[in-house]
Amino acid sequence: MVVFATPGMLHAGQSLQIFKKWAGNEKNMVIMPGYCVQGTIGHKILNGQRKLEMEGRATLDVKLQVEYMSFSAHADAKGIMQLIRMAEPRNMLLVHGEAAKMEFLKGKIEQEFSINCYMPANGETASVITNPSVPVDISLNLLKREMALGGPLPDLKKPRTMHGTLIMKENSLKLVSSEQALKELGLNEHQLRFTCRVQLQDPHSEADTLHRVYAHIKSVLKGYTIQHLPDGTVMVESIVIKVSSSAEESNSKVLLLSWSFQDEDLGSFLSSLLKKGLPTVC
Repeated sequence: MVVFATPGMLHAGQSLQIFKKWAGNEKNMVIMPGYCVQGTIGHKILNGQRKLEMEGRATLDVKLQVEYMSFSAHADAKGIMQLIRMAEPRNMLLVHGEAAKMEFLKGKIEQEFSINCYMPANGETASVITNPSVPVDISLNLLKREMALGGPLPDLKKPRTMHGTLIMKENSLKLVSSEQALKELGLNEHQLRFTCRVQLQDPHSEADTLHRVYAHIKSVLKGYTIQHLPDGTVMVESIVIKVSSSAEESNSKVLLLSWSFQDEDLGSFLSSLLKKGLPTVC
């Protein structure tokens, strides 16, 4: 009769229960099909131990035959080193095995391949820092537009944000202007705008309030294009500001701010600025 039972190291479960019943008969045999961790019953009998101390200080005589057959899904140190050589990873984590042997393998990996090797304990977090590199071509038109805005060419030592659209072309990524991307993809342009309502306590007329808003923003923001337009709006770059009287309170005004996504930071700044109120008129 042959019984296949787990776990394979005889440290618990069905295999250990069967082993206890069959260990005392020399006609029986146990075949260990793989690696056994030090301290387990499987490791002890593979090393020839014939008397085992069980739970409750009971002693078990091992008379059955013990054989070993290499049948493991685990790679040995040689196999792991070969895998690293083929895969060329930047980092390694060792998570299974005896501590002393893993420590030795960790040192061997770091010495031979000059890569970071981690050996976290159970429950420990290992933080692996990676530096991904994705090459992207930048269209000449986009570079010319950036230079026309007064900015220097991109410098590797001084990272700079460039607004554009990434498109995949001929198995490579390319950063182009939104207009060029829409043209190449055959799509129509849709403009996305954000809106924000700011309520002010202001007894003046809508026109006077708007003029005060214009003067206040112009005193705070230097170097920006700020316009007071005849249609009763104030323009700050792409941001439109309108004033209307509040329906709930006669002395209140509602400022409606609208901006495109390119000026999201500026729009958020202006809404925060106006929520603090306008300077007091003497």
